[in-house]
Amino acid sequence: MHAAELSPDQIESLAHLVGVIRARPPLVAFTGAGISTESGIPDYRGPNGLWTTGSAKPVTYEDFMSSEEARLAWWHALPGRYAQNRSTTFNAGHIALVALERAGILAATVTQNIDGLHIEAGADPERVIELHGNTRTIRCTNCGRMYPITDFVATAASLTVPPPCPNCGGILKSGTIAFGQPMPQEELRTAFTMAQTTGVMLVVGSTLLVNPAAHVPAVAKASGAYLAIVNIGETALDDDADLRLEASAGPALTALARMLSPED
Repeated sequence: MHAAELSPDQIESLAHLVGVIRARPPLVAFTGAGISTESGIPDYRGPNGLWTTGSAKPVTYEDFMSSEEARLAWWHALPGRYAQNRSTTFNAGHIALVALERAGILAATVTQNIDGLHIEAGADPERVIELHGNTRTIRCTNCGRMYPITDFVATAASLTVPPPCPNCGGILKSGTIAFGQPMPQEELRTAFTMAQTTGVMLVVGSTLLVNPAAHVPAVAKASGAYLAIVNIGETALDDDADLRLEASAGPALTALARMLSPED
């Protein structure tokens, strides 16, 4: 996708945003599923989203922790999920945010996404705050030790019991946050600190309906930040946004990065 796909009005809105970003650093991005749909990953609450169509059947944290049968079924399905995740890759939107980061313009990316594509695209892992975890890791629910998912893929399908944590014997689960599971407090604190100090909060591809993550842009706005939203469809903070752009992430972010390029 290219910036040429944007309308003159959209280009004008982005040009205005460029001026704001230059005048009010730092910039923090807040991304949701909409930035990854161009990589072929379905969103949740869009017109064809997993939540909207009812095709998502998440295992709750309570079910996972209380049922060995549910855990074993999860492990048996792991190789298929891993192969599916490996078949997707980052897109123009992710690349544009990396370009802004490397230019010293983007201070951090706070993301609701679990696909790991920001880091795969080249973002500094220290500048990516994954509020809902990452599908590429396994975490112990007891000691918190993290393991690469690749350590388990080859043997997962043949397991007869769920594997224990090699460190403490605790229950292992995906590094993602399940429904009903407490949010990672360190990541939340970091995200809210960034929100309170940023000059511009750029929301990309999120309906801002999932809390507490969606509170991050609201806190930024309440703390005096300029709130810009790039999304297809309505969001919960449309009425509070200083700029609202109905556009796909790839073309919009590519154009924004080009406008902000030091070479321009």
